[in-house]
Amino acid sequence: MKRILFLVIGFLMVLGLSACAKEKEEKLEGSLEDILDEIYEKGEYSNDFKEHTIPELIVIEINDENVTNFLGTAIEFEEAIASESTWSTSAYSVCLVRVKDGVDIEQAKQDILENVNPFKWICVGVDEDKIIVDNIGDVIILIMTNYEGESIHNAFLSLIDEK
Repeated sequence: MKRILFLVIGFLMVLGLSACAKEKEEKLEGSLEDILDEIYEKGEYSNDFKEHTIPELIVIEINDENVTNFLGTAIEFEEAIASESTWSTSAYSVCLVRVKDGVDIEQAKQDILENVNPFKWICVGVDEDKIIVDNIGDVIILIMTNYEGESIHNAFLSLIDEK
């Protein structure tokens, strides 16, 4: 009985190490701007979104002074950008953050989710259940929009399928 228990524990340890190794392998190469462009190119968006939102988007560098406006919290990052509408009647923000080595990704995502302000715009906001925070390797994505959020998220996740 003890042998079987030790074999099961050993198998679970090897499986756990394999999962950690796979997670380490998932890494997005290139600049955050290139990654963002790929997301917008790959997404399956409505014609309304393509026609009215995408042409109005600008990319803003996130820095130590404006990080809480975009992410709601100060996390350690190598680089970060936000894609937001120049003007719109709808709330829209997509942020990409490449965290520093050693940062606890899961904790950083939780901090963002708990602290980001879904009503940071004047007169509009995002339903809290529409906020998406996810990652591939060391790149975290924050999506705040009441429409097209799943399409953006799926396009982001499809970037690891290319490997």
